[in-house]
Amino acid sequence: MTIYEFLESNDIAYERHDHPPVYTCEDVNRLVPALPGCKTKNLFICDNKGKKHFLVTVPDEKSVDLKSLGEALEVKRLRFASADRLEKHLKLEPGAVTILGVMNDTAGNVSVVVDQAIWDADALQCHPLVNTATLVISLNNLRKFLDAAGHPATVMDVPARD
Repeated sequence: MTIYEFLESNDIAYERHDHPPVYTCEDVNRLVPALPGCKTKNLFICDNKGKKHFLVTVPDEKSVDLKSLGEALEVKRLRFASADRLEKHLKLEPGAVTILGVMNDTAGNVSVVVDQAIWDADALQCHPLVNTATLVISLNNLRKFLDAAGHPATVMDVPARD
């Protein structure tokens, strides 16, 4: 099932905006036109043993303090997960990490963490599993998406690096 089929079958509204491939937040700021909603940055991380995986969604300007986040999640030593793990669990490639990727985690191996600032916004911007488009989705529809994907979010003020 494609992301668009998933969204439509679950009655989740979105606006789609196509653009050249973007790999960083700087690319987005340079190549994607101004869109409504909060710009996001997504981190796919795991514990040091690779047993627990997390998809963390924060505002694009936030730099995450992984040590403090690990303490908040009661997990020792968080690190960025490998491209192989990203493919295995979310069927995504580096540069296309998105909260929508949890639709591919049918085994429920990935926990979703959303920054409070995103949760409080009216809408967010995210990739539709590829980095050549951006979707604008209301927060009500994001909540509906996470329910349909079976991935409730842990909402917190994700610790930032100074």
